[in-house]
Amino acid sequence: EFEDAFWSNPNLVALYQQAASQMRHDQGALEHIFAAGFAEFVKLKKTHGVDSAALMEGTRRAMRARYQREMDHLESHLSFLATVGSVSPYVGLLGTVWGIMNAFRGLSSVGQATLAQVAPGIAEALVATAMGLFAAIPAVVAYNRYVHDVARLSSRFESFIEEFSNVLQRQP
Repeated sequence: EFEDAFWSNPNLVALYQQAASQMRHDQGALEHIFAAGFAEFVKLKKTHGVDSAALMEGTRRAMRARYQREMDHLESHLSFLATVGSVSPYVGLLGTVWGIMNAFRGLSSVGQATLAQVAPGIAEALVATAMGLFAAIPAVVAYNRYVHDVARLSSRFESFIEEFSNVLQRQP
């Protein structure tokens, strides 16, 4: 939505004023990057004696700083998904070992082992394994999907920074 407005509206001041007047938490990352870059551009442009290279470098620095904050926010939950995906199979394995130990303990107390005596411990072990996999598989799928989405957004943000820098460089 913001990107469409950016490319269809040649008046950057009006677009910035609209973005600044509606500063809210649910604004998109591109809007935040735009606002940070344009605010720095205007501030540096008003400073006397700033050459165009320093102007563009300061503007890019402001956009990169905002970009990094946006990426930190997007990546903040990745470690949880990675932890669940990697630890859950071990929790399931622990439950499996525990269940097998209970099954063997049950066997030691009887003289003749039957399936009825072993089955509850084996079933307990399999349930623990299934629970570990039930947590791990969706977490790994979600992690991989989220990493892909974050990488795609990162590329989009970097492209926007370069494109917006080019637009600003052409400003009088």
